Amino acid sequence: MGYFCPPVMEKYDTYEIVVGLEVHAQLLTKSKLFCGDSIAYGASPNTHVSPVTLGHPGTLPKMNKTAIEFAIKMGLACRCEIEKKNYFARKNYFYPDLPKGYQVSQHTTPICKGGTVKVKTAEGEKQIRLNRIHMEEDAGKSLHDIDEINTCIDYNRAGTPLIEIVTEPDIRNSDEAFAYLTEVRKLVRYLEICDGNMEEGSLRCDANISVRKKGELQLGTRVEVKNLNSIRNVKRAIDAEAKRLIDILESGGTIIQQTRSFDANTGTTFSIRDKEDADDYRYFAEPDLTPFHLQDEYIDRIRRSIPVLQEERIRKYVSEMNLSAYDAAVLTEEKETADFFESIIQHTVNYKSAANWMLGPVRSWLNENNKEAGEFPIPAKKIAAIIKLIDDGKLSFTAASSKLFSILLQFPQKDPEQIATEENLMQQSDASALGPVVDGVLARFSDKVNEYKKGKKGLLSLFVGEVMKQTKGKADPKLTNELLLDRLKK
Repeated sequence: MGYFCPPVMEKYDTYEIVVGLEVHAQLLTKSKLFCGDSIAYGASPNTHVSPVTLGHPGTLPKMNKTAIEFAIKMGLACRCEIEKKNYFARKNYFYPDLPKGYQVSQHTTPICKGGTVKVKTAEGEKQIRLNRIHMEEDAGKSLHDIDEINTCIDYNRAGTPLIEIVTEPDIRNSDEAFAYLTEVRKLVRYLEICDGNMEEGSLRCDANISVRKKGELQLGTRVEVKNLNSIRNVKRAIDAEAKRLIDILESGGTIIQQTRSFDANTGTTFSIRDKEDADDYRYFAEPDLTPFHLQDEYIDRIRRSIPVLQEERIRKYVSEMNLSAYDAAVLTEEKETADFFESIIQHTVNYKSAANWMLGPVRSWLNENNKEAGEFPIPAKKIAAIIKLIDDGKLSFTAASSKLFSILLQFPQKDPEQIATEENLMQQSDASALGPVVDGVLARFSDKVNEYKKGKKGLLSLFVGEVMKQTKGKADPKLTNELLLDRLKK
C-alpha cells in the first residue's frame, strides 16, 4: 500500500512579480508630428512620405500644435504636472524602419510628469502611479511576410505623433496590467486623442517585468517584452515571462537584462537583443526644433475642453438618475454609448427606460452589426418618442422592441407613432372597447374564476394572457389588470 504525499507548495507562490508598462498611443491628428504628411491608416505602402519624413538633407521639421494639445489633455486627465518649458531630443539608433537614423523624442523634459491612473482589481481600487507622459515620433514598419527573402519597409507610419505613457513599477500581476490597459484605452477614447485600436497598432504596449522573493524591497533584473498588440497578449506575456524568470532563479541561473518579444502562438517570449541603456542612445537636444514654452492660459483652455469622464458620469447616473451602479458602468464604458444615452434623455425623463433601451435593443443591434454607438441609424429623439408611446400606454414594450424597432431601423426617417399606427401595433387603452373582451374571457373560464375566488390568485396571469391573445397583444396590460380585478371582486 502506497503512502500519500502532500503536494509541494508551488515555487512560484514565493515570488512577487513587479511590472511597469510603457504604452504608446498614436494621436488622432491629421498629419505627422513634424510635417504635413497624412497619418491615415491603410494607405498603400510608402505613399504618406515626404523628404521631411525620410530625413533628406536640407529639410526642416515643424511642430504639430494639435499633438501638444492632445498630450496635455492626457496629462491633465491623469492628474500629471504639466512641464511648461519643453524641448525635443534626438534618440540615436540605427534600424531599417528608422529612416533618419534617429528618433525625435522628449528625454529630460517630458511634457507630463507624475500622475496616476485608478484601476479596479479583485482587491479593490488601486492607483497606478505614472512616471511620465512624453511625446515622440513613431518609426516605420518592418514587414517580414511579404517577401520570402527580404524584409520590406513601409515608412507611412514614420513620423506619426505618439505619446508614451510610462508607469512606475506598481503593477503586481497580469490582472492589474489588464485592468490598467483597459482603463488607459478607455481614457484615450473618451478624450478622443487616440482610437485605442491595438490591432492596427495605434495603441501598443511594452512590459518591463522582473521578479523578487516576497518581502524583498530591491527590484530584480528587468526584462522588456516589446510591441504587445492586444490587452490579452500583455496578460499572457507577463505570466509567461514571470514564470521563465522564476525558473531561471530557481535553477541557480542569472537573469540577463534583455529586450524580448512574445510569440502569441506558442505563448512564450524570445530574445531580440541585450537591453540598451539611455547612454547608448546618445541623446542630445534636437537642433532643428526650438524649445517651446507653455502658458497657464493655454493649459487652462485645454483643461476646459476635457469631456466628462466615466467616473463622474457614473456618479451622476447613480445619484441623479437613480440607475444601478451596474447599468451606469455599462452605459459609460464607451464614450459614444454614454453620449447617445445622454442624447436620449434630452427628450425624456424616464432614465430607466432610456437605459433599458440602450442596454437592450440598441446594444444588441450594435453587437450584431459590429458597430459603434455613433453609427446607430435611429436618432436618439426617436428612441425617446418610443419610450413616450410606451409610457402613455399606447404601445407595449414587446410590440415596440420586436416590431416597431426593426421597422424603424429600415426607415429611420419615419415617425414611430406613424409606424405603430400603420402596422396596427397601438395598444387598446379604451375601457369600453376592452371590457367586452375581458367579460368574454371570464365567461369562457368560469370554472377558473371560481378557483380564483377560492384563493388561487395566480390564475390572474391566465386571464391576462387570454385577453392578450384575443387582442393579439394590443391590450394595455395595466388597464387589463384593472378591469379583471374589478370584475373578479364581484
